[in-house]
Amino acid sequence: MTSDSIDIINAFALLTNFVILPALSYGSQLALGALSVTLVYSVLRFSNFAQGDSMAFGTMIVILLTGFMISRGWTISGIPTALLVIPIAIVFTSMYLLTMDRLIYRHYRKIKAKSITIVMASIGVMFVTGGIVRFVLGATAQKFEDGERFIFSVREFKAYTGLEQGIAFKTSQFLTITIAFLLVAFVFYFLQKTKTGKAMRAYSDNKELALLSGIDPDKMVQITWLLVAVLTTIAGALYGLDKGFAPQQYHLLLLPIFASVIVGGIGSPIGAIAGAFLVAFSEILLTYAYKKFLIYLLPLSMHPSSLVQLIGTEYKYAISFVILVIVLLIKPTGLFKGKVIVDE
Repeated sequence: MTSDSIDIINAFALLTNFVILPALSYGSQLALGALSVTLVYSVLRFSNFAQGDSMAFGTMIVILLTGFMISRGWTISGIPTALLVIPIAIVFTSMYLLTMDRLIYRHYRKIKAKSITIVMASIGVMFVTGGIVRFVLGATAQKFEDGERFIFSVREFKAYTGLEQGIAFKTSQFLTITIAFLLVAFVFYFLQKTKTGKAMRAYSDNKELALLSGIDPDKMVQITWLLVAVLTTIAGALYGLDKGFAPQQYHLLLLPIFASVIVGGIGSPIGAIAGAFLVAFSEILLTYAYKKFLIYLLPLSMHPSSLVQLIGTEYKYAISFVILVIVLLIKPTGLFKGKVIVDE
């Protein structure tokens, strides 16, 4: 190969390592959170502002159980212990979400409160949940990764290919992308093919007609929260494995998650997933410093002296907001036509 071809391959390897793989991983995490918000909005008819802190709650349980397992020596070589305790964490998160529903949301459903009232209640749940997480774990960042860190490292990739630039494929990235794909496939199968899933869709599309058909509304609510608990706990744990745990970070995830939902089309599961990857790639592409990438592609006389960073990383979450505003101005129903649920 010519030196120009090798430079192009090095540039692509650089972009893959710092943009494509991180964006796929981050997008998968956002997709699970956005799918949770979509389920709550479609079935329970309110926007759940407690989603980010609920992910923190599920991750808190994972951290506590992981620490307990490691202290007892109950680990499996090469496999993150956090992955092993996720099923137990899902049970605790399910209990918490169902308790919040019984104590708070059910009351507003009974009195047929307007959606905005329930949204305000969810903001209260958000602060309570965030407070519980901070009380138990504190506000400092934590790492709870154990097991193998890489499927293959930069050094291994370089040795195998002989390239100047390497690609590292982290175990957390592999787990995130794989588990998210399988989980999304399961949710779509459940909603499309199972009797319970079809009942949930019927309840979502027309509540009154569904009740006349004999569908139990309490059962639909419980199943919705159970699905949300699964998605929320796994999304939070995968995000923590990939980026570490900090309660405030999960709170800030609310903006990109809601941006994903609205950009894709609120109430549309496919739209939520597409919106999540659009937001993830936009954030990383716009905040990445392209200096080294351009050095590989441009002649020596045109090599940049600055970082060539379009937006500073400190404005990362502002990108979600800008995308959200642009989509609402151009196509208010989102990229996929979402439904609008109005108050009765």
